[in-house]
Amino acid sequence: MTTQGEGSTTAVPRWVPWWFRGAAVYGLVVLLPQYFLPPPAGGEVFFYGFIGTASAFQLVFWVIGGDPARYRTLMLVGVVEKLAYGVPVLILFAQGRADALYVGAAIIDLVLGLGFFLAWRVTPRRER
Repeated sequence: MTTQGEGSTTAVPRWVPWWFRGAAVYGLVVLLPQYFLPPPAGGEVFFYGFIGTASAFQLVFWVIGGDPARYRTLMLVGVVEKLAYGVPVLILFAQGRADALYVGAAIIDLVLGLGFFLAWRVTPRRER
């Protein structure tokens, strides 16, 4: 089954918009409440900067989900965004420098990143 994005005539598998929009909602649900947590002492700028930047990127995922064929190239940027958190957390955990609490979130991000990559593979290039 396929769907067409806003203004797009390229057939896109139906799961692709759902995957990106679901990732956006999940990301905002996980990230935004962290604004109400106390930041690590001395790391306030990095903490709030991370939360803000990561939250803004969830909006990019929402936009991609609105017209996957149009924003196909951004899907690979989304893969990088997911790898940028997931891989370091797993490495730090393996070194005993990250709590197991973060591993679950890292695995979820890596699964989402894999989905972004698969979405990129199955989404046809947009006709110009």
